[in-house]
This record gives sequence, structure tokens and C-alpha cells, in this order.
Amino acid sequence: MHDSVALRLVEEKLVSQETLDKANKQKKETGGSLTQALVKLGAITEDDLTKFVSELYNVPVINLSSIEVDKAVIKLIPADVASKFQVIPVERAGRKLTVAMVNPSNIFAIDDIKFLTGLEVQPLIASESEIKKGIDRYYDQADSLANVMKSMEEEVEIVEEGPEEEAAPVEDADLAPVVKLVNSLIADAVRKRASDIHIEPYEKYLRVRFRIDGVLYEMMAPPFRMKASITSRLKIMAELDIAERRVPQDGRIKLRTLGKTIDLRVSTLPTIFGEKVVMRILDRSSLNIDLTTLGFEQRALDNFLRAVQSPYGMVLVTGPTGSGKTTTLYSALAKINTPEVNIMTAEDPVEYNIEGINQVQVHEEIGLTFSAALKAFLRQDPNIVMVGEIRDLETGSIATKAALTGHLVLSTLHTNDAPSTVNRMIDMGIEPFLVASSTNLILAQRLLRRICLHCKEEVKLHPEIVRELGMTEEEVHDHVFYEGKGCIECNNTGYKGRQGAFEVMPVTPAIRDLILDRAPTSEILNQARAEGMLTLREDALMKLKKGLTTAEEVLKETAAQ
Repeated sequence: MHDSVALRLVEEKLVSQETLDKANKQKKETGGSLTQALVKLGAITEDDLTKFVSELYNVPVINLSSIEVDKAVIKLIPADVASKFQVIPVERAGRKLTVAMVNPSNIFAIDDIKFLTGLEVQPLIASESEIKKGIDRYYDQADSLANVMKSMEEEVEIVEEGPEEEAAPVEDADLAPVVKLVNSLIADAVRKRASDIHIEPYEKYLRVRFRIDGVLYEMMAPPFRMKASITSRLKIMAELDIAERRVPQDGRIKLRTLGKTIDLRVSTLPTIFGEKVVMRILDRSSLNIDLTTLGFEQRALDNFLRAVQSPYGMVLVTGPTGSGKTTTLYSALAKINTPEVNIMTAEDPVEYNIEGINQVQVHEEIGLTFSAALKAFLRQDPNIVMVGEIRDLETGSIATKAALTGHLVLSTLHTNDAPSTVNRMIDMGIEPFLVASSTNLILAQRLLRRICLHCKEEVKLHPEIVRELGMTEEEVHDHVFYEGKGCIECNNTGYKGRQGAFEVMPVTPAIRDLILDRAPTSEILNQARAEGMLTLREDALMKLKKGLTTAEEVLKETAAQ
């Protein structure tokens, strides 16, 4: 079709024969279609070309960027078929399926789609670049294994650091395609800012998902026959036992991609259909340890800084898994890390190496628990101690006593908000007078996805959402609210990056008295709010009013108090 259209363009004197010859030469050198080569040479605009093809075949034009195709319709045509024939399903009405095509004269494509879907096919014309963008948008191109491997190989070379690996057997497949696929997968995850890669085997297919800004997205389905090969390759890279498939294993991979050194924490888990592999991506270059950019309101930041710069006492950071507690603690340590102080940390696991800090990896199985590490630290002349998590009475007791004997102690707990942390510690068995006298400050946090700046657009909040948020009519009237409509920059999610919502509760004399009296959480909360503390919901609403996040995120991540 492309060649016949190009010839018709010459016949209609829209393109000269000389230009066509140039385009032919470029096509042979760079690949692609003849008509696309003409567009690249500037001989005709893509819009004019699409209009010409529309008139030539008497088929209407569709603007794909102005419509949103239903996911159920997209699923009617698999990604490899969409890529092969340059088509995107647009709408289904009964037995009729409307598809956008670059080439409406491709009878083979139309017959294949008819056979595949069992539906009558109605073609529309869209430009080649619009179809490619559409495939990227709806299929993420990752569904097409060939596309991923081709695009990654062109741009990325992953080099494993450390000694050369010994040759090891890889089952069911040649080594080269498996190595390329695994490298492509990791590079694509880093490029998309993913924090985790999930490779999940099911009965008849293999699924790959990336966690981006805290949300899992389905990315691709590698060939099922490569299931064992992919797992074996990753286990070899992580120096795990490839013959052992019955028990969970943990390892690490260090590699370079896209000019960055990346650490991967690898975890394998036997499931009924094979081993599931999850890789946590630790990208040192993306670690934000500047406290001022995490999203603190000024008063909360001042209170937090005052607490972490105290010579002794305890600072607790609380929140669920994945709420950014580690980043906040690292940021605090980076702020107070000077040659004059001895900083020691016990972590499980050590996520990032920070120069000037003595970091210890906890190993429960050999007896190196948080409490054992903490006891050892106190014999090492520390000024500042960070304990990854207070999980039990023993760790909590040692931490509080260390805070009372001239050490600054930083740690985390899994509680929902700052005031409830006090009673959690008392419930563990730590005496109220120890909690009251040792604790400087408690910080609870969540992560809110940021609206993508490239596709940000103004929206009106639904009255029901306003009611759920607890906002007044005046607040709604006085502020502008936004959402991201989705674009290439944010993988069509409408969000790019995250920032914290913080509830910062300094332990003031009034709150100390309440702790000593074993006051309920509600009383501690009321006192903290009376002293100026913003709750997680109130802090998140500040971000909403500033146009940084959406009402949906605020409702999802924070509760009304």
C-alpha cells in the first residue's frame, strides 16, 4: 500500500520523482515505509498524507488522540497482531468492530482480524505515528516481546558488576534470548521509574508487572515456554541455587544500565505453578535525601529538624509498608551526618549505602536481631543509632533506655497515625514513663502520587467527593483542582512521582502528661491538634489545594480524623 500510495502521490504531482527516489534510498538505509520516508524528508505532512489516503480509498479519518478506547475493545486484538498490521480496535457495536488502520487496503489484515474476533471489520484511517502512539498507549508495547527486546537492545547495554559468572545451564531455551529478555526487562523497569518487578507464573501464561509510584501495572506476557529459563537466569545473576525450587530464596544483583548503577533485591517464592520472582529496584541516583523536597509544610519541617538535631531522645517514623519511612530516616541521617558524630544503623535489609554511616544488616536466623544489634551498638560509643523497626518489647526497651542515656535513637513502627503510636508502645509492654520521657517526636506519613505536569488539567470536584473530604464550600470555591489526563511522559497514568503527606507530633509537656496518665489516643490527638499539628488528612488536603495531587489520592491514602 505504501508504495502504491507513493506512486499515486507522484501521479497527482504532490511529490516529485526525484523526492520519491530519495525516499526510496532512505527507506533502504533506515527501514520503515516509503510514505513515512516521504514525511521524514518533509515532502508531505502526515496530516496531508492521511487525508490523501482517505480520499484515495474513500475511508474516513479518525483522530486517535481525541478518543479513549475501552479496555474491553482493546483486548479483542492482541498486541502482536496490532503491531504487525498497524491497527487499533476503536469501537464495537454488535457484530461490527471499527478499527483504525494505516493501510485500509490490506485485505489480509482485515481477514485475519475477522477470523480472530469473529466480527465484521469496519476500517478507518489514522496516521502511522498516531497508530504507533496508540499501540504504546493501550498495549504499552511491552506486550510485544519482539518490540521490547528490539527497542531495549538498541539503547541499553546492561553490564553486571563483580566477577564474571561461571557458565550455568539454562533450561528450555538458548541463553542469548533469555539474557536479552531479562536485560530488556530490567532496563525498561528502570526507564519507567519502577520500584519493583513482579514475574508471576500461572497455569498457562507468564505475567510481568511493574510497580510505578506505588501502583502495579501489567507490562508484558513473555512466552510461557521461557518460564523456567527466565527464573534460572535471574537466580544465576543473584547467585541463588537454581536447582532448589521448593523453598523461598533471597539474593542481590548489582548492575549498570542507562548510565546508572542499580541494586536489585531478588526474592523467589514457590507457587503452585512455578517460582514467582520479585525484584526491588534500588536506584541510588533516584534516592531523594533532601528533607526540604519531601513535601513537609514549614512548621512540620521545623519541628522534625529540631527533634533529629537534639543530642538525645527518640524520633519515631510510622506508617504502612511502602509509605517512604526509610527515605525519611535516610534524609534525617544525611542531615546530621558529620565527622563529629558516630552513626550506627541496624537495617533489614540495608537498602542504600551512605558514606560515613556504619550500617549493619540484620540476620534473624543467626541471632543478629534488631535487639542484639542495638545492644552491640551501645558498646561501640555511638552518638546516633537507627533501628530499622521496633518489633518487640526487647528492642523497644533497649531503644527507649538508649534514648534516655544520651543517645539519639531513630526508628520505625507500623501504626496508622502519630497519636496511636504512643499506646502501641505501651501495649508492647514499655512503661508509660519510659515512653513519655524518651520520645522527642512521632511522625506518621503516607505517599501521595503527584499529578503529571505534562498533562495536568483543571477539574471540578464532585459534591460527594467534597463531602467525603470534609471540605467547606468556601474551600472549594477558593481553590483550583487538577487531574492528569494521561500522556506518554507518565505512561498514561496521569501521575508522575510521589511526595509525602506528614503528621508531625512533637512530644510536648502537655502530651507527656497525657502519656503518663495513659490517656486514650483520641485525647492525645485532640491535644496535638490544639498545639498546631496537621493530621495526615489535613496535610494531604494542603497538597490537594496546592494542585500537587488529586482528591482520589487523598481519599485513598488518608482517613478522616
